[in-house]
Amino acid sequence: MSESPPLPDTPVTSPARPAADVLPPRPDDAAKAAATAGSTGTTRSGLRPLLLRLHFYAGVVIGPFLLVAAVTGLAYTATPQIESIVYEHELKVTPRGAAEPLSEQVAAAERAVPDGTLLSVTQGAGPTDSTRVTFAEDGLAEGYTLTAFVDPYDHEVLGTLETFGQWLPARAWLDDLHRNLHLGEFGRNYSELAASWLWVEVLGGLALWAGTPRNRQRLRRLVAPAGGAKGRRRTMSWHGAVGLWASIGLLGLSATGLTWSGHAGTSIGEVQDALGGSTPAVSTALAAVGSGKGDSGGTRDVGIDAAVASAHDAGLRGVLVITPPADADTAYVVKENTRSWPVRQDSVAVAPATGEVTQTLRFDDFPLLAKLTRWGIDAHMGLLFGLVNQIALALLAIGLIAMILWGYRMWWLRRPTRSEGFALGRAPARGAWRRIPGRVLAPAVVLAAVIGYYLPLFGLPLLVFLVVDVTVGVVRRRRAGVAA
Repeated sequence: MSESPPLPDTPVTSPARPAADVLPPRPDDAAKAAATAGSTGTTRSGLRPLLLRLHFYAGVVIGPFLLVAAVTGLAYTATPQIESIVYEHELKVTPRGAAEPLSEQVAAAERAVPDGTLLSVTQGAGPTDSTRVTFAEDGLAEGYTLTAFVDPYDHEVLGTLETFGQWLPARAWLDDLHRNLHLGEFGRNYSELAASWLWVEVLGGLALWAGTPRNRQRLRRLVAPAGGAKGRRRTMSWHGAVGLWASIGLLGLSATGLTWSGHAGTSIGEVQDALGGSTPAVSTALAAVGSGKGDSGGTRDVGIDAAVASAHDAGLRGVLVITPPADADTAYVVKENTRSWPVRQDSVAVAPATGEVTQTLRFDDFPLLAKLTRWGIDAHMGLLFGLVNQIALALLAIGLIAMILWGYRMWWLRRPTRSEGFALGRAPARGAWRRIPGRVLAPAVVLAAVIGYYLPLFGLPLLVFLVVDVTVGVVRRRRAGVAA
């Protein structure tokens, strides 16, 4: 029996459609979702083993350089206290009345160093500080000068020491050890190699530690070592947690260390100059009028005491470094040298004929990049925040030493059992890069190449790692083919 047709006044309605949020996905939508999820999973599953292998190779090979840098850096953190003890006779005096004019102190130093060429005079900030008069002299190592220490109350020369910049011999020796292991320019490659890879190890380690499945679930596992863990897991827990706490400081040390390195420092300086962030300096050039040239061709000079008085009138305080005119056409330069917080680095140029300040440069007017460079370098050297800065650097050095040793212990614990004979720990599995999509791998390769260009002691070792890794893979495949 057939159905009767609907009545004319009855509307014809279509069956009710399910809501959009419960509709089954269309075949093409399902395929897209699966492809997206698969791509994300593939990228993550490929990146982690790749990071792990890079972290492993860099830790094993670069680890010794980082260890030496950390140990020598730890020794360097104590240099202010070492200097104050070893050189107390030269640095400190007993206040007694008014200080002699600075010109008389300089004259006494010149008599003590008759063959020297005057470079600068450093006036102490306090009444117990001696005055430093620095000379260039033949026979000294490159970068070194001879400094006479003068009692400002009776202009007695307390002694002379070979100095490197403002560093006295003990600090200069430890600084040289930390920078280049006393191997000159060639030795600087060691510290630059360490600085070029420290940030890579830190960032890679953070990604691996935070990406560990069990650590993603609980914050405590990230920030604190596992209490009940044993063996390799316990070592890894300490390695990761300490690395997390030290990461900001270590990244800062890496960045500031690179700024005055040999190869990368040049590239960083060029980039900084291009961005308008170079450190400015007052001009010592004098105009023809008022330059101090008399009609007879002689010169007039108000003297170093008048130059310092002009600098005081301009607001300069604290430790002052005075550089005398190089010739009749140049000015005195008086510069503050307070590198602790708050930093005082103002400077003025003073015309020798009149004592007039011809140019003033305030630290507040420095470009931001120049300020960051100054603060970063001073923090790296333990100067910016005094004793607190030194303690922080010492803790970072100790933490880095511990992490390196823990890393080598983890490698040792990965070794085969004794029944298989003595062998080193196994490296993470090869070939992870094959699982990374090209749209992710290609930009990563380009980025690594750009960084390697500007940081050659990052780029060259990375290239060596890749060549060695590929070579080992080829050799193993051939051996496996022969055995089959």
